[in-house]
Amino acid sequence: MNSSNPLLDFSGLPRFAEFKPEFVTPAVDQLLADCRAAVEHAMDAATPAEWEAFVSPLDDANEKLGRAWGQVSHLHSVMDSPELREVYNANLPKITIYFAELGQNEALFGKFKALAAGAGFAALNAAQKKIVENELRDFRLGGAELPAEQKARFMAIQEELSGLSAKFEENLLDATNEFALYVDDAAELAGVPDDELAAMRQAAESDGKPGWKITLHMPSYLPVMQYADNRALRETLYRAYVTRASEFGKPELDNTPLIAQILKLRREAAQMLGFKSYAEESLATKMADTPAEVLKFLSDLGARARPYAEKDFAELKAFAASELGIADLQAWDNAYVSEKLRVARYSFSDQEVKQYFQGTSVASGREVLHPDRPHRTKGRPVLSRPLRARIQTRWRVDGRRHHPPP
Repeated sequence: MNSSNPLLDFSGLPRFAEFKPEFVTPAVDQLLADCRAAVEHAMDAATPAEWEAFVSPLDDANEKLGRAWGQVSHLHSVMDSPELREVYNANLPKITIYFAELGQNEALFGKFKALAAGAGFAALNAAQKKIVENELRDFRLGGAELPAEQKARFMAIQEELSGLSAKFEENLLDATNEFALYVDDAAELAGVPDDELAAMRQAAESDGKPGWKITLHMPSYLPVMQYADNRALRETLYRAYVTRASEFGKPELDNTPLIAQILKLRREAAQMLGFKSYAEESLATKMADTPAEVLKFLSDLGARARPYAEKDFAELKAFAASELGIADLQAWDNAYVSEKLRVARYSFSDQEVKQYFQGTSVASGREVLHPDRPHRTKGRPVLSRPLRARIQTRWRVDGRRHHPPP
């Protein structure tokens, strides 16, 4: 594999720090070519219906494609940019079409059937047998047994569903990114911890604005909901958060029509496969047997949990009214009141605990627990080569960038 393209390096963890959008298309094209070559090899009449002959090479090729595309999909979800979105949407149909065609490949389906019926199947281990059984199941769910006239429609549905799902995620991300609330008066942020205020101020400064910037991203949103004394501020953020990508925002970001179309297409595809509903089809790969069984489980769970939830909520309401002067407890009060109750009743606060889980504190604690590995030189950990290989990446955690040790 070409190690200069991090998406083609499968020797360790993803090399997120080196990722660039221009790596996507070459990697996808190469991996798809490898996958199609593996499929052709598996379909060849000269290839025996044996695990090592065709299942293992095909599984390896598909695994690499899945790992590479998984990285692209993840970054598209959490660190989207116009360049990444363009290459993601350009390559998504290629991935969708490949797997849709794979699911309807009758020759490959036949090869798996021959393996399952052959004498060598009994010699496979439990994991290998399960893989073969799952493949046979997935071929059926992929439309391999559909009449020829229905296969084209089924594949078209899968491609449209893939595009609709991507658009749904993009709308949600865009709606989240578009919201920004700039606060000029520090009094409006009373109660918010100093470290969170510092992050908000830095965010505002990055935009060239005074004061503090609050967004709907969790590292900004949650501290306000949990600590801010300003009830009106909490309500503003809550309403903005729960109405993202809905009919209450920009029409072009409204996911309502996408949801309706996704449900319609899922139902059509499920019925083509002989299921009454998409819920029934979904359970074909799960432990529950029927939608009714799932609903019964949830109803039973709800009935058992409800008395305890009602008791906890009654205590929360009573505390809010008696100690905080909040007579009409609302959804935007729950996290705030819960934090106050925790401090009052148990002298325990998430903010106090957090200091023990800063990167430096966790590293120091690790040294106490494992003084023999790794050791430290001049305040920095000296890691063994295997461990260094596993953590050679940079990533964002709660809005902060963590770097590997040098």
